[in-house]
Amino acid sequence: MVRELVPDAFWQRVAPLLPAPKPKKKSGRPRADDRAALEAIVFVLRSGIPWEMLPRKQFGLSGMTAWRRLEEWTRAGVWEELQRRLLDE
Repeated sequence: MVRELVPDAFWQRVAPLLPAPKPKKKSGRPRADDRAALEAIVFVLRSGIPWEMLPRKQFGLSGMTAWRRLEEWTRAGVWEELQRRLLDE
């Protein structure tokens, strides 16, 4: 993708709000990068494609992983806190 979906300035605002990952109980595939997950989420929401059609090679994670991360961050209140901080600026 030519244009960056998550500019550095936006990432610097979001990253501190993300919850720490839970420790894994078993070995397996390493956790997908948070920034890649955010880029995938932004791509799906902007393009309107179904989660399962997310191009895995382009983002390095599946649509289901991106969807799970969106759910996790929503439950953690990331988006409300981000909105509050942006409005305070």
